[in-house]
Amino acid sequence: MPLVPPRVSPRRLRRLVAGTAAVLGVLGVLLWWLRPFGEPALAGKLTFSTGVRTGVYHRYGQLLEQALAQDMPGVKVRLETSEGSQQNLQRVASGEADFTIATADAVAKYRADGKPGAEQLRGCARLYDDYVQLVVPAGSPVQSARDLRGKRVAIGQEGSGVRLISDRLLRAAKLDPAHDITPVAIGIDTMPAELQAGRIDAFFWSGGLPTNAVRELSERFDIRLVQLGDLVEQLQASGSPARYYRAAVMPQDAYARARNTSSVATLAVPNLLVTKEGTDARLTEQFTRTVILSRDRIGHEVHAAQLVDLRTAIYTDPLDLHEGARRYYRSVKP
Repeated sequence: MPLVPPRVSPRRLRRLVAGTAAVLGVLGVLLWWLRPFGEPALAGKLTFSTGVRTGVYHRYGQLLEQALAQDMPGVKVRLETSEGSQQNLQRVASGEADFTIATADAVAKYRADGKPGAEQLRGCARLYDDYVQLVVPAGSPVQSARDLRGKRVAIGQEGSGVRLISDRLLRAAKLDPAHDITPVAIGIDTMPAELQAGRIDAFFWSGGLPTNAVRELSERFDIRLVQLGDLVEQLQASGSPARYYRAAVMPQDAYARARNTSSVATLAVPNLLVTKEGTDARLTEQFTRTVILSRDRIGHEVHAAQLVDLRTAIYTDPLDLHEGARRYYRSVKP
């Protein structure tokens, strides 16, 4: 005898249809949410070019490496020290490194000079600003960059961003970097010891506040930071890439042991997280996500990192955003 299905009332049928639709909707949401976990985990190696060992770039890189190990456990990160922004850009452009940090003015110059691979460079995030610091012994007569004539001045290594800025500042002060001072091409890893030993009279540095090497020097030797605010307008008037400099103020407590009695007028320049167009989009998206989300953790040790802001990170002028970074910013857009 054939089975006859029970009669279903229209009202009950509507309930069944609605319930099925709700279940399918929930399943759809779950499948959408779980979809990324179906993708193969990121794996491989990447190189991050940082800076000198005692500088902010390298310490930032060390802390970021720890955050990346949590977020991308299958990716082995290798940190590579460097002379600074200019060398960092050359490494990424040539494929020696996958990611790096460089100042916006160094990026602009690299592109303007038509250096190899310049057209392939892409931005991931605007990070924090570097503050330009002119450091002298507390008893020095130097009150402005113009007073450096005839002095022994550390101007940064050849491949550094501080070399670009110090040269421009000296010219804005009507000084020839090659003839009106005795230039000393060393970095922040040796500048403090040379100043303390009296082998140089001053040094330029461009870095986040505070830079540990300068802070530690101030704790064992009396130093003073010299204002550079009187050169900002003239420097900006020289056009690109100097247009990336802005007037800034270093708070007096940036270096609490320095012998400054007030805040110090200076200039600042943005730092950019840089990669190249061919870097894997998924890798770049996750790298950018980690940079933004690790801000507070890294900021406990590198105070400048606290200024990384999702609202401004997308502005990587003069570089276009990498597609992977663009995906990340779209995913968090309110």
